Amino acid sequence: MKTVTIRYFAVLRERRGLAVEQKSTSCETVGELVNALIVEHRLGLPPSLIRVAIGQEFVDPGYLLHEGCELVLIPPVAGG
Repeated sequence: MKTVTIRYFAVLRERRGLAVEQKSTSCETVGELVNALIVEHRLGLPPSLIRVAIGQEFVDPGYLLHEGCELVLIPPVAGG
């Protein structure tokens, strides 16, 4: 198990009801964790629409999690 910090933005923050949380997880990759969070918290978006950043850089679903990671979950945004 590792402990990670998760920051939720925009609609994900609204649906989760939190801006940030720490979570212990046995997930090995970002993709596994995102899938687990979608189910656990009923976030209502498919994983392909949620971008994840770690250390100010976007990472792919296969990125390996490590103790102390801080993930930023970003839903699709509209602008105009």
